[in-house]
Amino acid sequence: MTEHAAAGGAGGLPPDVPGTVVTVGTFDGVHRGHWAVLCEIGARARRRRLTSVLVTFDRHPLTVVRPEAAPPILTSPDEKKEILALSSLDYVAFLAFDRTLSFYQPEEFVRLVLVDRFRVKELVVGYDHGFGRDRTGDRKTLRRLGTELGFDVDVVSPVTANGARVKSTRIRELVRRGEVERAARALGRPYSLRGVVVHGLGRGRQLGFPTANLQAPEGGKLVPGSGIYAVRASLGWRICDGLLHLGPRPTFAGSPPSIELYLLDFEDDIYGESVRVDFLSRLRDVRPFASAEELVRQMRVDREQAMHFFAERARRDGDDREDGDDEDGRDR
Repeated sequence: MTEHAAAGGAGGLPPDVPGTVVTVGTFDGVHRGHWAVLCEIGARARRRRLTSVLVTFDRHPLTVVRPEAAPPILTSPDEKKEILALSSLDYVAFLAFDRTLSFYQPEEFVRLVLVDRFRVKELVVGYDHGFGRDRTGDRKTLRRLGTELGFDVDVVSPVTANGARVKSTRIRELVRRGEVERAARALGRPYSLRGVVVHGLGRGRQLGFPTANLQAPEGGKLVPGSGIYAVRASLGWRICDGLLHLGPRPTFAGSPPSIELYLLDFEDDIYGESVRVDFLSRLRDVRPFASAEELVRQMRVDREQAMHFFAERARRDGDDREDGDDEDGRDR
């Protein structure tokens, strides 16, 4: 995959690209529904010997069009790039979404962006795709323009998870409520956030549970609902199991909300490091305790519950790998 950044009114593909299979959209979360579209354009591009292109944006369009209604994002631009790097796309174009681009009528967007700049020969979109000023363009608009301008239009059927259609808005609701396992089924991977380890009050160490305090993410990133979570933490090449306290600290009066990471079997100094946290399961609510001693007893219970969770997860992963082997040991 080649990343291609482009401003709203300039840029395009290299001159040796004759034609493309394109999809376009915000793709916040790059969830299973989005992935179905990406797989479809890749397959169609290979069949027609064309180039596959995702045209997306450097920010959520509502931050420009209606800032007061802009939702928190599931994936930052950097996270989106990391995920898309795993796809088979030939190009990803990040358009700078500005006021000029927001005023494009559907016909202008298709002509000036998809046809003139990205040489679309086939356009693949999701079932609920809307585009252009005030999202007034739809599938009927695209099919009409495709006939006029010489490109095919295909619509990918919705993907379901948890008994509902996979949509970014629905995933945001699940993450807000702390239902991270259901969110993971819709995303196709655990929900994650990244933070830098900063100095805290040292209270966790005093209680016998040294924690790494993470700086709250910026850029409108959605933070899950408060709770105690079983998590997987990535620190460069190191991956560790752990627990995460997210939210208020009611046992200690006057303490601000925090994001505190406790890593199992880990004692290195990681101040200043960037940590990615994958949310695997919500263990319980945050609640007040009558004393620090009572809190410590609960923290021990949390640790045991988390260790049981990770042991069961490892066992299931092992069973899945065995089920995926043929009798001669080759992967199916």
